[in-house]
Amino acid sequence: MANVLSTGAWLSAPTKKPSFFSRLLRAQMESRQRRADRVVKQYIATHGLQKLSDNGEREISRLLSNAWR
Repeated sequence: MANVLSTGAWLSAPTKKPSFFSRLLRAQMESRQRRADRVVKQYIATHGLQKLSDNGEREISRLLSNAWR
């Protein structure tokens, strides 16, 4: 017992595997985030923005809302 407590083995105890749907939802959210990142990077690259203005934010929001449809 002292060995388990002193080595911190209880911190690395196996956890329950997430369900299929949890893993599917996580993968979908990560995919959408990567796509949003690509859209923003592409917009900034094509418009050569140094600072993000209100108009730029609105345009990016519009692009992202169209990308998720």
